[in-house]
Amino acid sequence: MSAEGGLTTAGYIQHHLTNLRVGEGFWALHLDTLIVSGLLGLVVFGLMAKVAGKATSGVPGNLQMFIELVVGMVDQQVKDTFHGKSALVTPLAITIFVWVFVMNAMDLIPVDFLPVAASAVGVHYLKVVPTTDPNLTFAMALTVFGIMIWMNLKVKGFGGYMHEIFTAPFGAKLAPVNFIFRVVEDVAKPISLALRLFGNMYAGEMVFILIALLGLYQLPLALPWALFHILIITLQAFVFMMLTIVYMSMAAESH
Repeated sequence: MSAEGGLTTAGYIQHHLTNLRVGEGFWALHLDTLIVSGLLGLVVFGLMAKVAGKATSGVPGNLQMFIELVVGMVDQQVKDTFHGKSALVTPLAITIFVWVFVMNAMDLIPVDFLPVAASAVGVHYLKVVPTTDPNLTFAMALTVFGIMIWMNLKVKGFGGYMHEIFTAPFGAKLAPVNFIFRVVEDVAKPISLALRLFGNMYAGEMVFILIALLGLYQLPLALPWALFHILIITLQAFVFMMLTIVYMSMAAESH
């Protein structure tokens, strides 16, 4: 599955950017996104649950120590950023950071490795990086948005939430202006959250595909880009997590 193997350069790029799907239009399901993200979630969180179940207060093993390091880092970020009281925010932040990171990390697998393996069993299209699919990033962003709305209602009550929407920041006399500003602000949150992750990961995947087209000359470029990309995939997971914590903190505070 390369430009030399029968596909043109444009065809090769298009092939790697096409999802395995069923259905058409709005109701199409991207099976590769659903399967890969689901399997990664089951494996990673199943492993974390297993380690937590066997955790010891003595000298921890390497895996337990690594998981404790990640959990401690996220927990500290929540304590520093979230100023309300909620048992949901820390588990939510840990889930987002770990899950987004492992989905992003699929970008480090050589671009032809899994698609070629899939084609051997009759699967002709396979995108293995779920976060390069805007359907997934928007689904995650909308989930965060829904939790943010729920947090507003839980902390402030319906009346308090409506009062904030129509009175902040200019007072009750400018209620229509306040409402418009609030709608724009809230709508921008999931859109920016989803597009930031999708755009960065899609661009990184495109670079890997273009490098793969270089044939024998790809190794001197692929390795440095992969090393740099480790920073990108970690940063994008961290940014998605931090923005989620910030949104939850804003929802738990009153003007």
